[in-house]
Amino acid sequence: MSGEGVPEIRSWRTRIVVWLLHRVFMLTRGMTLGVRAACFDAEGRIFLVRHTYVPGWYMPGGGVERGETVLDALRKELREEGNLEIRGEIALFHAYYNRNASRRDHVLFYRVTVEQTKPRAPDREIAESGFFTLDALPEETTAATLRRLRELKDEVKRADYW
Repeated sequence: MSGEGVPEIRSWRTRIVVWLLHRVFMLTRGMTLGVRAACFDAEGRIFLVRHTYVPGWYMPGGGVERGETVLDALRKELREEGNLEIRGEIALFHAYYNRNASRRDHVLFYRVTVEQTKPRAPDREIAESGFFTLDALPEETTAATLRRLRELKDEVKRADYW
């Protein structure tokens, strides 16, 4: 891993999009809860996605909807964002308070082994995706993604804030 990462919400356009999304979530959800996962393949590479609406490369994940379990949400997001199927145990790594998104947002972070059923074609949400070795991550990997990877490797203490 190299570099400091890309600040996730740096441009005024991105800040407006995130602000608007969270206003919608405020009306539709009492508290926002998200799931995200470090998805490793059999070769030890990590799967990352680049969205169309925010800069940088992220681990896949998304919001938990009403009436949905967190594990159902995790499986759904991994299928939607990468055509990924979980193989083996699902390990909850940590729970984070995401105060950068809003004062009501929490993220459950998992570590999983996955298999990609077919390549993920770009669309309106996902611009690019792929598996990367930990020593050759995309240049615009987000700072939060880099921190989570350092935590997974026990290089730094687990933070309580995303």
